[in-house]
Amino acid sequence: MNNETGERAHWSFWLISIYFLTSHIMGSMNFFLQMNADMVASFPETYRAIIEGRPIWATAGFAIAIFGGMLGCLLLLFRKSIAFFLFIASMLGMLVTMIHTYNIVTSTISFSIIEIFIIMIFPLIVAVFLLWYSKFVERKGWIS
Repeated sequence: MNNETGERAHWSFWLISIYFLTSHIMGSMNFFLQMNADMVASFPETYRAIIEGRPIWATAGFAIAIFGGMLGCLLLLFRKSIAFFLFIASMLGMLVTMIHTYNIVTSTISFSIIEIFIIMIFPLIVAVFLLWYSKFVERKGWIS
């Protein structure tokens, strides 16, 4: 099989790329659910506090984080190294969003350790991993 990127990608490349694309698709569905006031009303108080008080700049950061990451994952599947730059944009969007989220989490509303991990720490771990992984697979010759 002749491909443009040289070395054939390991099966784990496809598994990881599809997994993170799927998770970003679910994140994009979450973004649209958060735009629906009736849906937000059914969320727990802690999540409502973040969503209802979110300024437009934090919402824009959230959109860049989710949709930039989703497009980056899609480009990984197409074996394009430009995915790295979309992951950078995604991480920057996430950091902008986290400025607002941090202010809410440190307010008088009581967040559990699990909620803090899910809302703030886990997305950061994913963003750093995708940045690292896109460079790793480029060095391997699996994307170009």
